[in-house]
Amino acid sequence: MTVTDGSPVTIVATDAEDQPTRTPELEALYRGFESELLVPLWTEIGDLMPPSPRSKALPHLWRWSALLPMAERAGRLVPVGRGGERRAIALANPGLGGRPFATPTLWAAIQYLNPGEDAPVHRHTQNAFRFVVEGEGVWTVVDGDPVAMRRGDFLPQAGWHWHGHHNVTDRPMAWIDGLDMPFQHFGESTFFEFGPDEVETREAPERSRSERLWGHPGLRPLTHLRPTHATPLLAYRWEHTDRALTEQLALEAEGHRATVEPGHAAVRYTNPTTGDDVMPTLRTEFHRLAPGTATAAKREVGSSVFQVFEGTGRVTVGERSWSVERGDLFVVPSWQPLTLTTEHGLDLFRFSDTPIFERLYQHRVQNDTQENPQ
Repeated sequence: MTVTDGSPVTIVATDAEDQPTRTPELEALYRGFESELLVPLWTEIGDLMPPSPRSKALPHLWRWSALLPMAERAGRLVPVGRGGERRAIALANPGLGGRPFATPTLWAAIQYLNPGEDAPVHRHTQNAFRFVVEGEGVWTVVDGDPVAMRRGDFLPQAGWHWHGHHNVTDRPMAWIDGLDMPFQHFGESTFFEFGPDEVETREAPERSRSERLWGHPGLRPLTHLRPTHATPLLAYRWEHTDRALTEQLALEAEGHRATVEPGHAAVRYTNPTTGDDVMPTLRTEFHRLAPGTATAAKREVGSSVFQVFEGTGRVTVGERSWSVERGDLFVVPSWQPLTLTTEHGLDLFRFSDTPIFERLYQHRVQNDTQENPQ
């Protein structure tokens, strides 16, 4: 079908060595392509098939010292309720045209809930999580199960489960949300559904039902032996994460192989029914650098977002470098080298889109000492 009222396709003939000679006949051919909505590969191959990944996302840092005061201002000005749903403020990568995306596949936002507030119940196909860098007092209610949120806790939220939040204290609370929203948006696979205006229970137990059933290391209930595509455990508590990292560094000091590189302890949050990632599209990890540690430069296919949980250090992503402190967030685009250094110690939460690329057999990792990626 020929387009007669203007075409979204524009093809420009150039004098580049790898392009056909510019002639009136070639220009006429290109105008014909435009009218029929056709694009020749020979004018686009350099952009579509580069020698290595070229992310539109840029390395960028967001300061917690700037984010939290703006979230507090939003708490005074913006109500939580139907329509807006959440008082969530997304990180917009400067390379993605103002879209509310941290990377082409990952969403990251600071969410803020005032004392006594409810964030209404809804569900969506996006996989999501909450990570708490400071504060406590909010319970998230997932399919009727109230789950406490405290500093250092990681709380996964697989897609299509009813969930809302309520703050039972007289203090506001902020945390970080992570979702695979851009991935599902560009894949045009999103579904969303409203639930009640308020959470179904005001209970605030110390431990959720999911933790009582699944929160026992190495033990699995015989009533739930089938694997699930996402973790049934709704809270990974800081005390367990902290202990695991501390023991890795202690074992290293005793001469045992326990860290990913000298002075660098790391753990991955996993699905207890499979041992795989907590959700099919998101990988979540926690990294601890001992004082005086410098990591080797590493690049990989896929993007990631880090948040500093505690400590200070220096981060270099590609050609950008920043000093970081508690709460700061930064983005590592696909195939950009990352190095971390710290004088006094550094704790970092990380989430990435790695499971997507692993399932597509497109994931690669390269350290600065390697000539060929793995």
